[in-house]
Amino acid sequence: MRLDRIDKAGAIAGATEAQAPRKTGAVAFEEALRKATGSESTTAAPGLDFSKHALQRLEQRGIKLDDQLMERLTGAVDRAATKGSRTTLVLVDQTAFVVGVPNRTVVTVADQENLREKVFTNIDSMVIA
Repeated sequence: MRLDRIDKAGAIAGATEAQAPRKTGAVAFEEALRKATGSESTTAAPGLDFSKHALQRLEQRGIKLDDQLMERLTGAVDRAATKGSRTTLVLVDQTAFVVGVPNRTVVTVADQENLREKVFTNIDSMVIA
């Protein structure tokens, strides 16, 4: 599984020119994410990485990430880490994030519509943020 960290300049760390972000319409996803969060930085959350799959789910489902949500998500991961969690389901309002706690990586994201009748497996904890 390839994990990406987006730096402040909008580049994917370790990406080559051929792996540069693809454009969706006229705007790259990272640019759309920056606009949606109202942030100059494209880092999705301080101290958290998002897998390629999670970034795709955010885009597909139109999930908006703002500073308050990111603070709550990061705090929840911090709390899970203090309890020794390895994989946790974090609920922030109507959005679920599955996070690999030791590597601080969000592996998937689901909104309220996609939560109905879903089963989350291979998690050892849940945090309501």
